[in-house]
Amino acid sequence: MTLVEHLEELRRRLIVIVVSVLAAAVVGFILSRPVLDILRSPLPEGQDTLIFLSPADAFAAQLKIAGFLGIAFAMPVILFHVWRFVTPGLLPSERRYVWPVMLGALLLFVLGVAIGFVVIPYALNFLLGFAGEGLEPALTVDGYIGFVTTMMLAFGVVLEFPILLIGLAKVGILNHRRLAAQRRWALLAIVLFAIVLTPGGDPISPLILAGVMFLLFEGSLLVIRLIRR
Repeated sequence: MTLVEHLEELRRRLIVIVVSVLAAAVVGFILSRPVLDILRSPLPEGQDTLIFLSPADAFAAQLKIAGFLGIAFAMPVILFHVWRFVTPGLLPSERRYVWPVMLGALLLFVLGVAIGFVVIPYALNFLLGFAGEGLEPALTVDGYIGFVTTMMLAFGVVLEFPILLIGLAKVGILNHRRLAAQRRWALLAIVLFAIVLTPGGDPISPLILAGVMFLLFEGSLLVIRLIRR
């Protein structure tokens, strides 16, 4: 295939991915009300009432839930088309690893979303703990849903990075010795990345995200060493 043909194929697959996300978002919008009740569960007792300040805030919150669910539901389609785009450039001996890698990527995304949801109560308790005398927290539904969905998507996407490391090692760009020698810098980069990516500004969310990422980094080193052998 020529470069133009590769770009054309990439365009077609991106269109399919966007359409899939939009279609899944429609389903997500239908499910947005019960999902909203689930997302409200991490709120502290007595502060589980969300308000909205403008007529469109409640609708905007449901759109955010629909967008989050659209990406989550369409993730298998996204990974499948990434696989279909990359597969022609792989050797026959390498293609047998594609399905395990895609399954691992999907499981890591689900695990990341789940960890993000578990972290939310701790982040909320820390942030709302700054409400002292004369400060009464009143959470808006749009702001809260934006915070929650961003947190879960951030954890879900970031936990895909072991797949990237293993892929770069497989094509020879990285190796076990180089990564192991740069472990301190990798830890620093992971902590900084976690601080930048997690919303809210609380220390608990980035610490948990950084801890999970570092464990996955060490696991990736082990997998890369086994692949090398």
